[in-house]
Amino acid sequence: MKPDLEVVQIGRGESFRAWSHGYPFHTVRWHFHPECEIHYVAATTGRYFVGDFIGEFGPGNLVMTGPNLPHNWISHVAPEASVPLRSHVVQFPEGFVVEAARIFPELAAFMPVLELSRRGALFGPRCSALVAPMLAELTGTQGIRRVELFVGVLRALGTDADASPLASPGYLPDPSGFMSAGVNEALAYLNEHLTEPFTEGDLAAIAGRSPSAFSRSFRRHTGMGVVQYVNRLRINLACQLLMSEPRRPVTEICFATGFNNLSNFNRQFLAQKGVSPSRFRTLLAENVQAA
Repeated sequence: MKPDLEVVQIGRGESFRAWSHGYPFHTVRWHFHPECEIHYVAATTGRYFVGDFIGEFGPGNLVMTGPNLPHNWISHVAPEASVPLRSHVVQFPEGFVVEAARIFPELAAFMPVLELSRRGALFGPRCSALVAPMLAELTGTQGIRRVELFVGVLRALGTDADASPLASPGYLPDPSGFMSAGVNEALAYLNEHLTEPFTEGDLAAIAGRSPSAFSRSFRRHTGMGVVQYVNRLRINLACQLLMSEPRRPVTEICFATGFNNLSNFNRQFLAQKGVSPSRFRTLLAENVQAA
């Protein structure tokens, strides 16, 4: 399932776009855009999709998505019903904030959130409550006040200790684990041969370390053991196949991603994604049909 490209039109004389919409609305579909987006839900409950993440939302749901990260919010609303105001949205080029931070070093506190948004950043209720009135005013104001509110929103997001990622680490490549030369070689091999059979001992040999030393180093650089890391990457790959090849049998995807046991594949998928592979595919189909 390929997301649609949304063309974000930022007006002349503006550095970002701030707007609101109801439900249904034409942007409620599986889509992406090069711009970053801050998305606040003012009303309704439903299900939302960010990368390979699927979750439930309600009023106050506040998320920032990074460049080209697919996303969608589908409200549980009766077929003939409509909601005048569902969401407040702010969209801006990543480069705009990066350049602004070079001029105003104080904005550096927002940079970690900008990086987190590449996987989708979910903010806590206190941050949401603080940001909500600023976003509501931002959609209807002009001039310097508009900039003041935007910076205020960035400040609130950048200082939220409860911010957490949504999409899995492997949804977008994360080079942060490639730090140690030995581990780097093992990870490179792992990524190239992810769907093939290999053991932790094989990776240790590639890294030129004893199994125990490699295990400690691998956990230090990735935050998890080898088996857990491999299973996570394989499940992420399975999600990509489920999303891009909707007619491919789940059993075939199981073996194509390196699992040799369907029950283990289903168990690992459920543990990581909270739903079975078939349910994941069903929810994706509902996402498309609701668009």
